[in-house]
Amino acid sequence: MSKFNLAVLPGDGIGPEVTAEATKVLNAVADKFGHTFAYTYAPVGAVAIDETGDPLPDSTLQLCRDSDALLFGAIGHPRFDNDPSAKVRPEQGLLRLRKELGLYANLRPVAGYAELVDLSPLRPERIKGVDMLIVRELTGGIYFGEKGRLNDGNTAYDTCTYHRHEIERIVKMGFAEARARRSKLTLVDKANVMESSRLWREITRELAEENTDVELNFMFVDNAAMQLILNPAQFDVIVTSNMFGDILSDASSVLAGSLGLLPSSSVGATVGMFEPIHGSWPEGAGQDRANPVAAILSAAMLLDHLKLREEATDIRRAVNTALAAGVGTEDLRPRERIGTRAFGDRIARGVTYSG
Repeated sequence: MSKFNLAVLPGDGIGPEVTAEATKVLNAVADKFGHTFAYTYAPVGAVAIDETGDPLPDSTLQLCRDSDALLFGAIGHPRFDNDPSAKVRPEQGLLRLRKELGLYANLRPVAGYAELVDLSPLRPERIKGVDMLIVRELTGGIYFGEKGRLNDGNTAYDTCTYHRHEIERIVKMGFAEARARRSKLTLVDKANVMESSRLWREITRELAEENTDVELNFMFVDNAAMQLILNPAQFDVIVTSNMFGDILSDASSVLAGSLGLLPSSSVGATVGMFEPIHGSWPEGAGQDRANPVAAILSAAMLLDHLKLREEATDIRRAVNTALAAGVGTEDLRPRERIGTRAFGDRIARGVTYSG
């Protein structure tokens, strides 16, 4: 029996709704296994801008630093998306949070569900066997490089800069993750054009000499995007830079058939952050329509991070049981269509009575 202090940042749009279901399931885990999860809530994103003028208030950042793990909802609002002149944006809070906490690696598992194969845009034979992990570098590259405008605003630039230590640590993590899975690592880059990618490839070759038990492949990012559609089952672990990882992980997310199914973790420091990959979907907020599975599976990844493996397995088993029974929110086109809260209730009960 253990006690854990969890920071909960519900964020914008449907974030509060799906996060509520994730904590509901965590409470079922706590009751079953005798743990205590102490939740402290804090604002981030558009709601934080409305409250404080800052997408990541200092108090929120300090809470995250003082917690064992962080459960994150969603971030973003159309009023900022539709205003190119906005100087303060919700997404700035997320970028700063990653940087300040040292969360340099984003892990996104992508797997298909046999019960939902008809939801995938790919033919069933192409989705069969898909089980990959995308390891994305999260705190370097073009998103954090020097940027600006020249010539009275008529010239803009974003600089992609990577340092050896940034590449080494993420590639080492990629090798470790591959070794725990099927021992196949694919580095995705653009080494035929970009100098930064050539450094990635050079360092990865060096590290491969220490990881000879893992099969290493190299793939240009344009080919990787194509292969994710043509033959996604070929991939085990993909490791790549910040921007490439952002694009490829979003592209791969549709393979399972719904953005509402896929979790993610951002790790690298003592405190890890766990969040669904989907956006804030403000149009659906407050309507009991959002799929909470991605948030709930993110909570399972949080438990893995806390070394509560059996508890995480129970959550995944409960999700699989619900999906196999044909239960789900509208995006899954289930036989039994239920709302966000009822779906969370169903999975929480599955945790309580499993095993």
